Amino acid sequence: MTDHTDHHGPEGLRTRGTIIVVPGRGETRATYTRLGRRLAVDAYRVRVTDAPDVDADDVPGSLIRFGAEIADAVEGAAADDGVVRPVVLLGADTGAVAIAALLGRAQNPAAWQPDAVVLAGLPGRTATVSGPWDHELDVRTSCPVHRVTLADDPQVRRGSLDDAVPDAVLAAAYESDILVPTLLLTGDADPLADRDALARVAKSLARARLSVVRDAHHDVLNDLQHRSVAAEIITFLEALRTDLVPAIAVETSTW
Repeated sequence: MTDHTDHHGPEGLRTRGTIIVVPGRGETRATYTRLGRRLAVDAYRVRVTDAPDVDADDVPGSLIRFGAEIADAVEGAAADDGVVRPVVLLGADTGAVAIAALLGRAQNPAAWQPDAVVLAGLPGRTATVSGPWDHELDVRTSCPVHRVTLADDPQVRRGSLDDAVPDAVLAAAYESDILVPTLLLTGDADPLADRDALARVAKSLARARLSVVRDAHHDVLNDLQHRSVAAEIITFLEALRTDLVPAIAVETSTW
């Protein structure tokens, strides 16, 4: 059984970049089928990995192993003529935590260094969930399609949002000095998010943007606003080609 799922762009189009998607607590690769297909339609090579396994008793070792997994994912997604850049790491929940913590380490091999990152649904340091599965679903999403996707996937680990994220890895994520362009995505209805902390992270980084999705919950990539969120990601990816200057500037709006 493979430890990744690939989504390829339309045949005949030049691949515009490589996106590695890292799920979060309880999620599986199937959780990101819809997002993977949507990003691939825009001619990006998308590879979805398994969620990271972070050992609270060995955070440094966990990050080393996670870095090796990311390196393998990037290398495995290469085309015949090599890895197509930009390479973007996109993480959700603990996937985002692990990516941020990993990029904050001083000893990272240059071979897999990304050109940009997307961090979605970063949990706050005191965020917890308790209650039945229906309550966890309410915390995660209000999208009926995504609720069915989660409920019908036997590999989704119910109650996983009760799992505490190790303090050491959360601290490393929030204090990480990420040098590449960073898009932070959060829902304004996410009870696990710490908006103030996210704002501080965005201001502390050299090139970062915090995008808050109206009425979105913790699974901000898979809530009712998933089309708008995917469009925000594509806009960010395309702006990488022009030194983060968007192709479209709104000069006048009467909305």
